[in-house]
Amino acid sequence: MVVELDRLGNRLLASLPAEVWHRWQPHLEWTDMPLGQVVCESGSGLSHAYFPVTSIVSLLGVTENGSSAEIAVVGRDGVVGISLFMGGASTPSRAVVQSAGHGLRLRADVLMADFNQGGPVMRLLLRYTQALITQMAQTAVCNRHHVLDAQLCRWLLISLDRLPGPELVMTQELIANMLGVRREGVTESALKLQKQGLIRYARGHITVLDRAGLEERACECYAVVKREYDRLLPDRIAT
Repeated sequence: MVVELDRLGNRLLASLPAEVWHRWQPHLEWTDMPLGQVVCESGSGLSHAYFPVTSIVSLLGVTENGSSAEIAVVGRDGVVGISLFMGGASTPSRAVVQSAGHGLRLRADVLMADFNQGGPVMRLLLRYTQALITQMAQTAVCNRHHVLDAQLCRWLLISLDRLPGPELVMTQELIANMLGVRREGVTESALKLQKQGLIRYARGHITVLDRAGLEERACECYAVVKREYDRLLPDRIAT
């Protein structure tokens, strides 16, 4: 049997062997993930792992004065809660819903029971963690070396890859907070993309009209991250 990504809505869950999926299914809870919800606070532990389906969660680095900047995004490609199985118990980053939707959550003890067996669940989650670390590292490089226009294109593409459709519900102020830049800079860059016919922006809704055009204008950071996710995480798995 082949478990398709579209059948479950989350890439990691779609990649589980059938016996693991059947074992987890009774424990998975469908949950609302509203905009701004803090899934995990900096320094705290998690009782559940969260698998977004139609939502996106931002992982934010937080400073002592409360400032923050996005270090990675998690959507239907992955899971929020790698600290559960990486042995850290807690993490210095904050996880906040940046695009409202739904997800599935799983109790930590259920996930860890399979992870600790050292089988396919452990291998899948460790591959995902490597891909996530690549995204974090490339985000740091991008924010330091590339212009805001290219950063915005990269950010839009990465976010779209983690959603089921071509539209983001996102204010420019929130995008600015995620990128760690001034709102005026995001406004200027977004207007450029709109004039070029790449996106349409109205009342917090960003619709991508020309994905190929966005990819042309994005820096190489998007391609680096996408290649690593595609290399490490299958779209489907035969079981």
